[in-house]
Amino acid sequence: MVNKTVLSNGLRIVHMPMEGMQMVYVNLLYGVGARNESYEYTGIAHLLEHLMFEGTKAVPSFDEPVESAGGENNAYTTNDVTNYYIALPKQNAELAFWMESDRMCNITFGKKKVDVQRQVVMEEFKQTKLNRPYGDASLILREMAYKVHPYRWSTIGRELKHIADVPVSVISGFYKRHYVPDNAVLAVVGDIPFEQIVEWSEKWFGPIPAKGFRTAELPAEPRQTRQRRRTVYRDVPENALYMGFHMGSRLDADYYPCDVISDVLSNGYSGRLFARLVKEKKLFSKIDAFISGCEDKGMFWIYSRVADGVSMKDAEEALWHELNLLKTEAVPEEELEKVRNRFESEFYFRNVGGESLCNNIALAELRGSLESHFDEPVRYRAVQACEIQKTARELFRKGNSSVLYYLKKK
Repeated sequence: MVNKTVLSNGLRIVHMPMEGMQMVYVNLLYGVGARNESYEYTGIAHLLEHLMFEGTKAVPSFDEPVESAGGENNAYTTNDVTNYYIALPKQNAELAFWMESDRMCNITFGKKKVDVQRQVVMEEFKQTKLNRPYGDASLILREMAYKVHPYRWSTIGRELKHIADVPVSVISGFYKRHYVPDNAVLAVVGDIPFEQIVEWSEKWFGPIPAKGFRTAELPAEPRQTRQRRRTVYRDVPENALYMGFHMGSRLDADYYPCDVISDVLSNGYSGRLFARLVKEKKLFSKIDAFISGCEDKGMFWIYSRVADGVSMKDAEEALWHELNLLKTEAVPEEELEKVRNRFESEFYFRNVGGESLCNNIALAELRGSLESHFDEPVRYRAVQACEIQKTARELFRKGNSSVLYYLKKK
């Protein structure tokens, strides 16, 4: 049973009671991520995640009071959302409400504090995108796949210069515009009555005024009709082949068939791509297929490393052959049932622990699908072989593909 209410300032509250649970899990999920940035200044949402742990005048360091109360906390930022989550013993749970309400409206932007976090994020950018083998592949692929939608850049930003140069006034304005009660979901899981959750929410969040938040209309990515190709050379140990295909959003009809296809192709060692192209034909040393699961129209990605001595042309042709088989041959029911069972077991596993359950119901409520969240196993089980074929024919069009040859320097 999930309880719901909305405060007068627009903050959505969702609560799932868990009898006997000693910890209480609190998530404050904001409907803001990298897609809400401008092309000129990217990486702001991720930088703000760091700044919001630096605290306010009342709480100079966010971690210390939480740890002193026997809890732990963290956060993540994606292209679509920013999520702050805290786990506390239930006798100290009110602390989470006070601290999250405080940093919703009282973050300070002193130049010294901002500059310190700039350096931290810039170092992270260097380590993950510039100095790590294959690190910049995702940056290149996003620019290839998206031409107008802000999924063109990753959460950490489009380039290092943006983090270094974004004015404090722009960061502060982004915070004041997006980190507001009417753009947030407060999710709570634990052994606490709903009436208590509502009382604490009114006490700590109720006085924060609504800002009249409206979701910005983002530019829709045009349908891709011609294949995009690029070759780059880097100091890496193996050649890599990347492919991307446009698909629907998290709420579109093709989401579940695309997710099933990704598991048919890349379900660990038993997935088709590993079994046939790595183990049997030895064309690749590793290969993976996955979907982005975005709130707007996302991508179906294939990341692979090509085995030494294998030409890129042969590797790509073999990969296209496997993709085309999904268009022409129905996936056997036994293979499909194995994938369905895996999704079902993973779903229940993800919703057993309080932390992941709290995150999942917050995300579902934000996208307006809380009630349907618990029906997901049924939705996956409903995917049939004929639907997979139909989806594959549209998904794996060459005109819908972006192909990156990421080659080691000679």
